[in-house]
Amino acid sequence: MPSSSGPKPALAEPQAKQRIDAIDFARGVAISLMILSHGVIGLLSFEQIPDFGLVPVHLITKFSSSLFILVFGIALAVAYGPHVGLPTWPGRRRRLLIRGVTILIWYKVLTIAEMVPRHSREEILDTLLYRSFPVFVEILGFYAIALLWIPFILPLWYRMPAAAKWVVPPGLALASWWLEGHFRFWGVEPLQAILVEHERFYTWGQLARAPLVFLGLLAGEQLLAWRDRGAIRLRPAAVFATVSAALFAGFLWVASEDLSGALVAIAMNQGKHPPELEFMLFSVAGACLTLALAFVGGRELAKALRPVTVIGTDALQAFIAHIAVICVFYRSLLGYWREISYPKALQLTLLAFLITWLWIEVLSWKSRSQRHAR
Repeated sequence: MPSSSGPKPALAEPQAKQRIDAIDFARGVAISLMILSHGVIGLLSFEQIPDFGLVPVHLITKFSSSLFILVFGIALAVAYGPHVGLPTWPGRRRRLLIRGVTILIWYKVLTIAEMVPRHSREEILDTLLYRSFPVFVEILGFYAIALLWIPFILPLWYRMPAAAKWVVPPGLALASWWLEGHFRFWGVEPLQAILVEHERFYTWGQLARAPLVFLGLLAGEQLLAWRDRGAIRLRPAAVFATVSAALFAGFLWVASEDLSGALVAIAMNQGKHPPELEFMLFSVAGACLTLALAFVGGRELAKALRPVTVIGTDALQAFIAHIAVICVFYRSLLGYWREISYPKALQLTLLAFLITWLWIEVLSWKSRSQRHAR
């Protein structure tokens, strides 16, 4: 995907433009797949999931993490990239930093919600102090920390030549792989987990996943160029579909000796932390396929599947709502942990999705009402 060298400093502020519906829809798909994964694994063990539940139902949820991080990078380029180097940038940077701190606070609150009452007080305190890590809400921890350093990198990114930008994702991937295998981080395992991941912890390493963020930035820059030329639908759909096909082909080639076993292993999270080749080929291929469908479907698809799109407009509230429903109500208050059937878990997951959608609709309606009242 070609990329421009980024916005140039100017005195004029960029004109406000409408949100790109496909981005909200793709983010909504990512969060919806996370809800499906959390709703099932939050209530059942892998041994309680039938074969059809693992492949294909639980298998497709592996698209979600890569999709979420890619869309994070795309959204940064679309919503904040045009402001870099302009008088509006300090305010936008401050907004990103405040968002990062806010998410960090909610990450800790939701960590408690996830761990009570199945973990001891000492285990919860260790997790809050970064001596251990949660599972379901850990991606919020990645998101929060990323928002505390990326705003300071963006000005440098937009000053880089276009060709140099394409070196960044593979360079970071290689650096993360080398550090994870050869550097012990002074024996501080949680630090390694936060930066490049560690096999003992379910974490999203900043360097390990940063390549997807920067690929998202490259994609977002190109999307802005296509939008300015009125080609925001078929061109991105074609590019994402092509990349998806190439990655799926790579996965099939790598896993050709035991494709069925590889699919089951991926469904059971093998190769997810730290990231391994088979898992990442499959996950990123699915993420790109989702983005292709989101763009080819355009506004019509976003409207037809409005609950998914609405969830994609407010990722933080979506996390708060579904973690509260699954961990606080289902597991802690109702005692459903490993005490229900797989079909029942799917029904409860659907209910969690609907509650999450309605929660964000209510918050959106309240926000619109307040603006009109002014």
